[in-house]
Amino acid sequence: MATLQFTLPSITGGRHRRESPTILRPVRCTADRQALFNRIAPVYDNLNDLLSLGRHRVWKRMSVSWSGAKEGDTVLDVCCGSGDLAFLLSEKVGISGKVIALDFSKEQLQIAASRQRKRSRACYKNIEWIEGDAVDLPFSDSSFDAATIGYGLRNVVDRKKALEEMCRVLKPGTKVSVLDFNKSTNPLTSSIQDWMIDNVVVPVASGYGLARCELEKLALQAGFSEAKHYEISTGFMGNLVATR
Repeated sequence: MATLQFTLPSITGGRHRRESPTILRPVRCTADRQALFNRIAPVYDNLNDLLSLGRHRVWKRMSVSWSGAKEGDTVLDVCCGSGDLAFLLSEKVGISGKVIALDFSKEQLQIAASRQRKRSRACYKNIEWIEGDAVDLPFSDSSFDAATIGYGLRNVVDRKKALEEMCRVLKPGTKVSVLDFNKSTNPLTSSIQDWMIDNVVVPVASGYGLARCELEKLALQAGFSEAKHYEISTGFMGNLVATR
């Protein structure tokens, strides 16, 4: 039976982060953001359905494919929320692979673990849920074959640091796939985004949009050798693919 764990995974080693093997330090992301995501955890999936009209499932599959995750890989999902990308990644890496899913919201992780227990496919048992901080990943250098972060980078206090950390833990030549709202240059799409943010999205997402050139530049500054941003759904969404 799947269990919710808050201990470091077995791949941790080499680069020592702390004396204790258990993550006990307070999460260093802004406290009110963490509290907010704990509060909205029960309705998080419904919120995603509302904002995307259910299309986020297709976009998430696209994002996982762009990550390059394959059979037998060890992969990382940062800001995993209730686990959608982690479950898709587990299907990619199969029973011989491993998925580490990290989030700073304990409530989100509990929901993700509950969803995992209700699923019967053997590959879903390869997911380990970790409570942790995107800007201080508790993993060794060059630990992962692929990484994803979906609708999470916009909510990280230090986006460049988060990208630096993902770059650090990825193996050379591998990719991170970043799915998020896109700052569209289309006036109509931009107006719709503004209305949704003002009237629907939780206040933490006030800085929701991540522009194409901004993300590509940020990824290169964080240490990635290549970065390409793709617009999805007439520019409403965007996906950054960065190579370590």
